Amino acid sequence: MSQSATDVGEILEHIAQLLELKGENPFKIRAYTNAARALESLSEPIETIVVEGRLGSIEGIGKAITEKVTELVTTGKLPYYEELKGSFPEGIFELFELQGLGAKKIKALHDQLGVSSVEDLERVCKEGKAAELAGFGEKTQTKLLKAIEDHRKHAGRFRINVVAVLAEELLSDLRAHEAVGQISEGGSFRRRKETIGDLDILVSSKHAEEVSEFFIHHPLVEEVIVSGPTKSSVRLQGGVQCDLRVVKPEEFPFALVYFTGSKEHNIRLRSRALERGWSLNEYRFSVAEGVELPPAIHDEKELYRSLGLDFIAPELREDKGEIVAAEDGTLPNLIEWSNLRGTFHCHTTASDGKNSLIEMARAAMDLGLEYLGIADHSKSSFQAHGLDAVRLAEQVSEIRELNDSKEFQEAGFRLFAGTECDILKEGELDFPDEVLATLDYVVASVHSGFTADERTMTERIIRAIRNPHVTIMGHLTGRLLLAREAYPVTIPAIIEAAAETGTIIEINASPWRLDMDWRWWPLAKEKGVKCAINPDAHTTHGLQDLIYGVGIARKGWLTKADVVNCLPLGKVEAVLAVKREKQGV
Repeated sequence: MSQSATDVGEILEHIAQLLELKGENPFKIRAYTNAARALESLSEPIETIVVEGRLGSIEGIGKAITEKVTELVTTGKLPYYEELKGSFPEGIFELFELQGLGAKKIKALHDQLGVSSVEDLERVCKEGKAAELAGFGEKTQTKLLKAIEDHRKHAGRFRINVVAVLAEELLSDLRAHEAVGQISEGGSFRRRKETIGDLDILVSSKHAEEVSEFFIHHPLVEEVIVSGPTKSSVRLQGGVQCDLRVVKPEEFPFALVYFTGSKEHNIRLRSRALERGWSLNEYRFSVAEGVELPPAIHDEKELYRSLGLDFIAPELREDKGEIVAAEDGTLPNLIEWSNLRGTFHCHTTASDGKNSLIEMARAAMDLGLEYLGIADHSKSSFQAHGLDAVRLAEQVSEIRELNDSKEFQEAGFRLFAGTECDILKEGELDFPDEVLATLDYVVASVHSGFTADERTMTERIIRAIRNPHVTIMGHLTGRLLLAREAYPVTIPAIIEAAAETGTIIEINASPWRLDMDWRWWPLAKEKGVKCAINPDAHTTHGLQDLIYGVGIARKGWLTKADVVNCLPLGKVEAVLAVKREKQGV
């Protein structure tokens, strides 16, 4: 696998840290640090520089480091580095991430107290042993415990909505800067992963330092981690790390593909480039002497086309078959936000929602939707003030009256009457069939009994799915991202049952859920299971979470034909009724 200048620079920085831990000559340590900084400012591929023998002419890179970098770039390995790493425990690098803890203190902790990880450090601090070391004391020990606490808070992942708010403001402000040319988010956020480790922003500019200065002084920035002319890392409000890369305009398409990822997808692209005699990295194509030059690249589409591929949407770049499909011309025409005509599974003040029926309806109209499904909780969800049969009937009556109102008639808008009906312990439903039959649709969900084993939970859900009145399976695995693991369930068996019965499975678009997971949707699509993108909205603002559901649908290879709420009024009603008709109800 080819090495980028970024990859090599990180390895040189690690070598400098390890040498300092070993107590090596400070001049030798500084040489590796300086070399890493020199590579950061390269404006051309490191592979090209190495092949042409120009590495030693770069200021800050001496003969010994030139040999090591050459070995690393040409072979992909550096035994010297592996040997150094092998002399220390693996967890030692994490200690360098703690604020206020440098190599000298880490060396003292390691040599005198055997500290080899953050957990070790926490233990010796709580035992008061760290304070006894020369140069430490109680004050330093207290700061280290605070640093560990902050590190754990910052080291976690973040739900996509948290990152989206920050990204929107940063991208907007950077886009307005006169020195900024092209701009895009990158990384897992651009690929719309369900949780995000950090935010990557890529900018093209002829004035890199000016852009970087603007970035590190942005009001959202709480801490500057690294600052350089082309690469800066900061900690934003809420603890999200944000990395900015500034490249030349002609490098932007290459950098955008590289920093979007995924790593596995990029490896596939580089392999295709090598088959053509080209080398692909984050800056450009480079070619060996005598090899035909690749075409000029102005954007991502041209880059993919040069490799014999149709353009691959960022959401699909996970090495899940997208390369073969792009080569064969069989990539799906992915669903767009604008394809949605309505949605289901929303709550009101009747159960645990914060807005009334009419407020939710008007918010949906403001979003340009033609219809909205109301699915307040059923009575067993007592913590959510679930509705009994009498209150549900009253709500259905209110919905029918609103649909006949002048406001709704003139707007061409409709409310659908439904329920989010609890699936009880044995798979029975919280309302009898005669109550469910009065509704336009039913969302069935599990809200209790999460500790059941996988077989029991699977059978429980399948039994519910077989009920002819269950239109949609809600948040299939019950997970709460970064808060609660999914309950054990055999998802392929659920998909089979949904396909057999004509049950729709939802993508719960709440950023806390994003369930069913995108990895299962290609199988569901293959089996003919339809999707409903539902916000599980408990407020008018929650309707906007639909955008996150669209991202998951795109990651799952879904088109508007796969998603029932892309159908307009006049057509969606038939889809909601098809299961009952199929089973003669």
